[in-house]
Amino acid sequence: MKVFVFPRWTNKIRQFAGAALGGAPIYLTAFVWYGFSPKTTDVGYQPKQPVPYSHALHAGELGIDCRYCHNTVDQSSHAAIPPTETCMNCHRLVRKDSPKLLPIRESHATGTPVEWVKVHNLPDYVFFNHSAHVTRGVGCVSCHGRVDRMAEVQQQETLSMGWCLDCHRAPERHLRPPAEVTNMNWTAPGDPVAYGAQLREQGSINPPTHCSTCHR
Repeated sequence: MKVFVFPRWTNKIRQFAGAALGGAPIYLTAFVWYGFSPKTTDVGYQPKQPVPYSHALHAGELGIDCRYCHNTVDQSSHAAIPPTETCMNCHRLVRKDSPKLLPIRESHATGTPVEWVKVHNLPDYVFFNHSAHVTRGVGCVSCHGRVDRMAEVQQQETLSMGWCLDCHRAPERHLRPPAEVTNMNWTAPGDPVAYGAQLREQGSINPPTHCSTCHR
Protein backbone atom coordinates (compact mmCIF):
# COMPACT_ATOMS: atom_id res chain seq x y z
CA MET A 1 0.00 0.00 0.00
CA LYS A 2 1.38 3.32 -1.06
CA VAL A 3 1.45 6.12 1.46
CA PHE A 4 1.29 9.64 0.04
CA VAL A 5 3.23 12.12 2.15
CA PHE A 6 2.12 15.10 0.01
CA PRO A 7 -1.13 15.71 -1.84
CA ARG A 8 -1.23 14.68 -5.52
CA TRP A 9 -1.44 18.29 -6.71
CA THR A 10 2.09 18.94 -5.44
CA ASN A 11 3.41 16.86 -8.35
CA LYS A 12 2.66 19.84 -10.59
CA ILE A 13 5.10 21.94 -8.61
CA ARG A 14 7.97 20.18 -10.34
CA GLN A 15 6.59 21.17 -13.74
CA PHE A 16 6.13 24.81 -12.72
CA ALA A 17 9.53 24.89 -11.04
CA GLY A 18 11.19 23.54 -14.17
CA ALA A 19 9.48 26.15 -16.35
CA ALA A 20 10.39 28.91 -13.90
CA LEU A 21 14.03 27.87 -13.70
CA GLY A 22 14.22 27.55 -17.47
CA GLY A 23 12.71 30.99 -18.04
CA ALA A 24 14.54 32.76 -15.22
CA PRO A 25 17.73 33.55 -17.23
CA ILE A 26 15.65 35.06 -20.04
CA TYR A 27 13.59 37.12 -17.61
CA LEU A 28 16.62 38.36 -15.70
CA THR A 29 18.44 39.27 -18.91
CA ALA A 30 15.43 41.22 -20.18
CA PHE A 31 14.94 42.86 -16.78
CA VAL A 32 18.52 44.09 -16.57
CA TRP A 33 18.65 45.05 -20.27
CA TYR A 34 15.53 47.20 -20.08
CA GLY A 35 15.32 48.07 -16.39
CA PHE A 36 18.81 49.49 -16.23
CA SER A 37 18.96 51.03 -19.69
CA PRO A 38 19.31 54.83 -20.05
CA LYS A 39 15.87 54.88 -21.66
CA THR A 40 14.39 53.67 -18.40
CA THR A 41 16.62 55.37 -15.87
CA ASP A 42 17.42 58.70 -17.53
CA VAL A 43 14.76 59.76 -20.05
CA GLY A 44 12.31 62.05 -18.27
CA TYR A 45 14.82 63.01 -15.56
CA GLN A 46 13.66 66.40 -14.31
CA PRO A 47 15.38 67.54 -11.13
CA LYS A 48 14.01 70.38 -9.03
CA GLN A 49 16.06 73.52 -9.55
CA PRO A 50 16.82 76.13 -6.84
CA VAL A 51 15.19 78.77 -9.05
CA PRO A 52 12.06 78.08 -11.16
CA TYR A 53 13.71 79.14 -14.41
CA SER A 54 11.45 78.59 -17.41
CA HIS A 55 13.09 77.89 -20.76
CA ALA A 56 9.61 78.10 -22.29
CA LEU A 57 9.47 81.74 -21.22
CA HIS A 58 13.06 82.82 -21.84
CA ALA A 59 14.05 80.75 -24.91
CA GLY A 60 10.52 80.32 -26.26
CA GLU A 61 8.33 83.34 -25.61
CA LEU A 62 11.12 85.90 -25.30
CA GLY A 63 13.32 84.29 -27.95
CA ILE A 64 16.60 84.56 -26.04
CA ASP A 65 19.32 82.69 -27.93
CA CYS A 66 20.76 79.65 -26.12
CA ARG A 67 24.25 81.13 -26.41
CA TYR A 68 23.35 84.16 -24.32
CA CYS A 69 23.41 81.97 -21.22
CA HIS A 70 25.42 78.98 -22.46
CA ASN A 71 28.06 81.21 -23.98
CA THR A 72 30.85 78.66 -24.39
CA VAL A 73 28.81 76.01 -26.20
CA ASP A 74 30.41 76.78 -29.57
CA GLN A 75 33.91 77.35 -28.17
CA SER A 76 34.45 74.69 -25.54
CA SER A 77 33.72 71.08 -24.75
CA HIS A 78 31.38 72.29 -21.99
CA ALA A 79 28.23 74.38 -22.28
CA ALA A 80 28.68 76.99 -19.57
CA ILE A 81 26.19 77.30 -16.75
CA PRO A 82 25.40 81.03 -16.70
CA PRO A 83 26.81 82.99 -13.77
CA THR A 84 24.44 84.99 -11.60
CA GLU A 85 25.63 88.18 -13.28
CA THR A 86 24.05 86.98 -16.53
CA CYS A 87 20.68 86.70 -14.79
CA MET A 88 21.11 90.09 -13.16
CA ASN A 89 21.75 91.75 -16.54
CA CYS A 90 17.98 91.67 -16.93
CA HIS A 91 16.67 91.13 -13.44
CA ARG A 92 18.22 94.24 -11.97
CA LEU A 93 15.19 95.88 -13.56
CA VAL A 94 12.83 93.09 -14.66
CA ARG A 95 10.82 91.62 -11.77
CA LYS A 96 13.62 92.62 -9.46
CA ASP A 97 11.51 92.04 -6.33
CA SER A 98 10.01 88.69 -7.33
CA PRO A 99 10.19 86.16 -4.47
CA LYS A 100 11.06 83.48 -7.05
CA LEU A 101 14.30 85.33 -7.76
CA LEU A 102 15.40 85.57 -4.14
CA PRO A 103 18.17 82.94 -4.59
CA ILE A 104 19.50 84.98 -7.54
CA ARG A 105 19.57 88.19 -5.51
CA GLU A 106 21.23 86.44 -2.57
CA SER A 107 23.82 84.90 -4.89
CA HIS A 108 24.57 88.29 -6.39
CA ALA A 109 24.91 89.88 -2.96
CA THR A 110 27.11 87.19 -1.44
CA GLY A 111 29.08 86.01 -4.48
CA THR A 112 28.01 82.41 -3.79
CA PRO A 113 26.98 80.64 -7.02
CA VAL A 114 23.46 79.30 -7.40
CA GLU A 115 23.56 75.52 -7.07
CA TRP A 116 21.90 74.58 -10.35
CA VAL A 117 21.27 70.85 -10.79
CA LYS A 118 22.70 69.34 -13.97
CA VAL A 119 20.07 67.60 -16.08
CA HIS A 120 22.10 65.97 -18.85
CA ASN A 121 24.79 63.91 -17.14
CA LEU A 122 27.24 61.71 -19.00
CA PRO A 123 29.40 59.16 -17.17
CA ASP A 124 32.86 60.34 -16.11
CA TYR A 125 34.45 57.93 -18.58
CA VAL A 126 32.75 59.63 -21.55
CA PHE A 127 34.25 62.63 -23.31
CA PHE A 128 31.81 64.87 -25.18
CA ASN A 129 32.74 68.08 -26.95
CA HIS A 130 29.86 70.53 -27.43
CA SER A 131 31.79 72.81 -29.78
CA ALA A 132 32.70 69.95 -32.13
CA HIS A 133 29.01 69.25 -32.65
CA VAL A 134 27.59 72.78 -32.61
CA THR A 135 30.12 74.21 -35.08
CA ARG A 136 29.36 71.39 -37.54
CA GLY A 137 25.64 72.03 -37.48
CA VAL A 138 24.15 69.64 -34.93
CA GLY A 139 21.22 71.58 -33.47
CA CYS A 140 20.58 71.86 -29.75
CA VAL A 141 17.18 70.24 -30.29
CA SER A 142 18.77 66.98 -31.52
CA CYS A 143 20.10 66.17 -28.05
CA HIS A 144 18.06 68.35 -25.70
CA GLY A 145 14.64 68.37 -27.36
CA ARG A 146 12.38 71.39 -27.56
CA VAL A 147 13.65 73.15 -24.47
CA ASP A 148 11.90 76.29 -25.71
CA ARG A 149 8.65 74.56 -24.74
CA MET A 150 9.80 73.30 -21.33
CA ALA A 151 8.86 75.19 -18.20
CA GLU A 152 11.21 72.75 -16.45
CA VAL A 153 13.95 71.08 -18.46
CA GLN A 154 13.96 67.31 -18.59
CA GLN A 155 16.10 64.78 -20.41
CA GLN A 156 14.53 63.78 -23.73
CA GLU A 157 17.07 61.34 -25.19
CA THR A 158 18.89 58.36 -23.70
CA LEU A 159 22.38 59.76 -24.39
CA SER A 160 23.47 56.13 -24.47
CA MET A 161 26.45 54.83 -26.42
CA GLY A 162 24.18 53.21 -29.00
CA TRP A 163 22.24 56.44 -29.45
CA CYS A 164 25.47 58.39 -30.01
CA LEU A 165 26.83 55.80 -32.45
CA ASP A 166 23.60 55.85 -34.47
CA CYS A 167 24.14 59.57 -35.04
CA HIS A 168 27.84 59.21 -35.82
CA ARG A 169 27.09 56.53 -38.40
CA ALA A 170 24.30 58.53 -40.04
CA PRO A 171 24.42 62.19 -38.98
CA GLU A 172 22.46 63.50 -41.98
CA ARG A 173 19.11 63.93 -40.27
CA HIS A 174 20.68 65.97 -37.47
CA LEU A 175 22.65 68.41 -39.62
CA ARG A 176 21.67 72.01 -40.33
CA PRO A 177 23.55 75.20 -41.22
CA PRO A 178 25.72 76.10 -38.19
CA ALA A 179 24.01 79.50 -38.01
CA GLU A 180 20.74 77.70 -37.24
CA VAL A 181 21.91 75.39 -34.45
CA THR A 182 20.02 77.29 -31.74
CA ASN A 183 16.92 77.89 -33.85
CA MET A 184 14.36 75.49 -32.39
CA ASN A 185 11.88 76.16 -35.19
CA TRP A 186 14.26 75.47 -38.07
CA THR A 187 13.23 72.85 -40.59
CA ALA A 188 15.20 71.55 -43.54
CA PRO A 189 14.12 72.60 -47.02
CA GLY A 190 12.69 69.53 -48.72
CA ASP A 191 13.89 66.10 -47.63
CA PRO A 192 15.82 66.59 -44.35
CA VAL A 193 18.03 63.52 -44.90
CA ALA A 194 18.95 64.57 -48.44
CA TYR A 195 19.61 68.13 -47.27
CA GLY A 196 21.72 66.81 -44.39
CA ALA A 197 23.68 64.68 -46.85
CA GLN A 198 24.53 67.82 -48.82
CA LEU A 199 25.72 69.57 -45.67
CA ARG A 200 27.75 66.51 -44.71
CA GLU A 201 29.50 66.47 -48.06
CA GLN A 202 30.08 70.24 -48.09
CA GLY A 203 31.52 70.19 -44.57
CA SER A 204 33.44 66.92 -44.99
CA ILE A 205 31.68 65.66 -41.88
CA ASN A 206 32.69 62.08 -41.08
CA PRO A 207 32.18 61.41 -37.37
CA PRO A 208 34.55 58.75 -36.02
CA THR A 209 33.14 55.63 -34.42
CA HIS A 210 36.24 54.11 -32.80
CA CYS A 211 36.33 53.76 -29.03
CA SER A 212 38.89 56.49 -28.37
CA THR A 213 36.51 59.10 -29.78
CA CYS A 214 34.59 59.22 -26.52
CA HIS A 215 36.61 57.02 -24.16
CA ARG A 216 39.95 58.68 -23.56
